[in-house]
Amino acid sequence: MPPARSSSSPTDTTVTAFDDVPLNRFHLRITALTFCANYSDGYELGIISIALPVIAGQLGFGSVWEGLLGASALLGIFVGSIVVGWAADRIGRQRLYMLDFLLIAVASAAEFFVTAPAQLFVLRLLIGIGIGADYALGPTLVAEFVPRRYRGKLLASLTVLWTVGYVVAFFLGNYMVSLGGESWRWLLATSCLPAIAVVLLRIGVPESPRWLLARGKVDQARAVVRRLGGDEHSLDSLVDADSGRRTARYRELFGRRHWRNTAFGAIFYNAQVIPYFAIYTFLPLVLKMGVGQEDTSSDGLLNLFLLAGSLGGLWLVAKMTRRGLIIWSFAMLAASLAPMAVWPDAPTALLFPLFLIFTFTMSAAVNLDQVYPPELFPTDLRSSGVGLLNGLSRVGSAIGTFLLPLSLDSLGFSPTMLALALVLVAGLVTAVLWAPETKDAALR
Repeated sequence: MPPARSSSSPTDTTVTAFDDVPLNRFHLRITALTFCANYSDGYELGIISIALPVIAGQLGFGSVWEGLLGASALLGIFVGSIVVGWAADRIGRQRLYMLDFLLIAVASAAEFFVTAPAQLFVLRLLIGIGIGADYALGPTLVAEFVPRRYRGKLLASLTVLWTVGYVVAFFLGNYMVSLGGESWRWLLATSCLPAIAVVLLRIGVPESPRWLLARGKVDQARAVVRRLGGDEHSLDSLVDADSGRRTARYRELFGRRHWRNTAFGAIFYNAQVIPYFAIYTFLPLVLKMGVGQEDTSSDGLLNLFLLAGSLGGLWLVAKMTRRGLIIWSFAMLAASLAPMAVWPDAPTALLFPLFLIFTFTMSAAVNLDQVYPPELFPTDLRSSGVGLLNGLSRVGSAIGTFLLPLSLDSLGFSPTMLALALVLVAGLVTAVLWAPETKDAALR
């Protein structure tokens, strides 16, 4: 494995006292409040994949609308991540962090009343915008508040909640649609409940001291630290580092200093989530056409492997380097998916265990989706960079989700799986060439 490449990333930053303050209750609170976007995203994807066949039958639409509805929240995440990520670096994180879940709560409740696929598409687009906004804001705030020693663990734990949301949606969704009638309306509307709770619990969350310092608001930054019971003098070295520093512009993400990290982040993120969202949005279809085993027990086992992989990923993030984990996981994913592409008629006894390995590894690897991006960019570009990578990843996953049922219908199972395997290989090559090492780095 070639050595990690250096770049103008936070890996070059001198450690400050603020990076090594003791972990306190507020650090845990800001992480817990950020769990909710990841839980909601997993839950939204899980319930729509279960409800879509029932909704299609009742509202009378075909595979095109099915693909659009599967991808709608992903498209919204693209818009919310990029627009709100840019805005948060300019006007601050705190106000937007309060409002995004209000949008999710209202749109989720309104899903109960839809009578046409176009209405559902618009509402799920709005839900995606709210989730995308929180994807830009949540990891940024966690990374900027928590000590570097705990940053990887706490950021990785956000993805665990995505898997929890997805698994809860699987079991609750299958129960509710089994009730028949229009129970899918109640299923879709259930996502408003955690959103309302989040809106209330986020009241009083302060602005990021790092962002305040980057904007020259030193006294306000010190006041936030005092309010949280910390030592305001821990900011002294950050004040010195930020003195005389100009505010970065969005286009600098693509400039000489940051283009490599931006390109790496966009490619690795897409290479993970395109197969993930495409396969698990239409999991019953993939299992039936390719693995040859689709029933409640196999679906449930795969969901348990998703949860086990996500929890195992926390340990891997703590023990492995960022670069080592991303390279290892892409190699394992490509190797476990390739047999489904080149030998689709293989015995189920071979393909299903390989798919379990793929599921476990994918769920472990996507823990890096919340860890890596905030570590790639400085404070005055962090929210913009995180939002950009999240947004671009959702464009890829939306396209993959939209095209998967069409590709299975027109090209067949084997060519579709081969295309997804090649996406994973592209991620592997990019990681080998460009992945920086950011574990335990101090943030700028």
